[in-house]
Amino acid sequence: MKQFRFHAAASVVLAAAMALAGCSGGGGTEPAKPGNEPANNSGSGQGNGQQVTLSMHSWRVEDTDGYKQIIKAFEADNPTIKIDFKPFKATEYNTILNTALQSDSGPDILQLRPYAPGVSLAEAGYLEPLDNVPGISGFPKDVLAAATAKDGKVYGVPLSLNSTQFFYNKKIFEQNSLKEPKSWDELIATSKALKEKGIVPISFGAKEGWLLSLSHGVIAPASYSGTDYLDKLLKGESDLKSPEFLEGVKRMQELIPYFPENYVGLELNDMRTLFATEKAAMFINGSFELEGLKKLNPDMQLDFFPMPTNDGKAVITTWVDGSYAVNSKSKHKQEALKFMEFMATKKFGELFAGQFKRISAVPGVTTDDALVNKMAELSQSSSTPYLMVVHFAEGKPTTKQTLENALQGMYLGKLSPEQVADEVQKSAATWFPPFKK
Repeated sequence: MKQFRFHAAASVVLAAAMALAGCSGGGGTEPAKPGNEPANNSGSGQGNGQQVTLSMHSWRVEDTDGYKQIIKAFEADNPTIKIDFKPFKATEYNTILNTALQSDSGPDILQLRPYAPGVSLAEAGYLEPLDNVPGISGFPKDVLAAATAKDGKVYGVPLSLNSTQFFYNKKIFEQNSLKEPKSWDELIATSKALKEKGIVPISFGAKEGWLLSLSHGVIAPASYSGTDYLDKLLKGESDLKSPEFLEGVKRMQELIPYFPENYVGLELNDMRTLFATEKAAMFINGSFELEGLKKLNPDMQLDFFPMPTNDGKAVITTWVDGSYAVNSKSKHKQEALKFMEFMATKKFGELFAGQFKRISAVPGVTTDDALVNKMAELSQSSSTPYLMVVHFAEGKPTTKQTLENALQGMYLGKLSPEQVADEVQKSAATWFPPFKK
């Protein structure tokens, strides 16, 4: 296996953005194809003038208003199709979705977690293949890989290209004569200086596990970027107990003095609010937080910096974040596939980028947001894969979940960094093919 990169085709997307700125089968029915009648027309109103309402589920509650505008544009061109968008809390979404799919009561359209979690739904027979959707072939293969199953078929229309990094408040930095840290030592020194001034250095919480693997995804690559560790790891020539991986876990522990009081009980909303109200100087999170932060505090002087690496450079963690899929048991496949076709258009991509201040996965889409510009440029020039999402999101529980649980144990004082790494390696060894040679 090779390191995840946005290769030449995917770079077109990022370069354009830079220029202007996560069982039962299909009921025995034949898969529907875009532009044709679905195999089972029961309940379908397209073509006979009847109104059809599609249910659409997501884990992005904070995107509700933006999706209203996107859906409005689709409905204007498709007056017989209505979309009922219903988001759920991110930490509850997987359970709610899986329960619904298993009971044949899932939504017509569903937001699909990227890579292994989403692909597993396809391989369980819950999703409709989308290879024939007009426009799907225009996405780079590296981008489609986030929703491509082992059968080679594509089961989701990719949504966005994400990065994760340190956001920071420029005003707080300037008021305290601080600059973007260019090394780990400088990051620690900056955090110490802020703490001495009575300012919370880093808005951080350990209540939600996914935030811990995300933060690890930012911090850990600094220890191995510029080395051959990742290549060796993916070949099974190294492992997750190596000094390179362990150093990242130790650094997450080293940051504890610079977190808020009672950080183990804080969740995303707490962290976001602490940072947006300018009570904390830094905030480790994904590009998907940009729009929400700007809404909470339009006047905040917001910026971000990539993770400084051991070799004096910088690295930004990237991945394809989510896609939208069609339930294989939907009674309205034709209409749902029509929405998939819309999602593959430049019109959708531009609406998405404009509403959410994010890099659309649709090729050729541009944005005029300066920070999205900066994310796109760094994603093209200095990226590394979000290791736990791209390569280690399998297993029962997944290795990603194992890392999250172990890091929570470390923050509760129950596990050492060495024990965290040991737990993660044990998990990966149960399923990761290169470790089973």
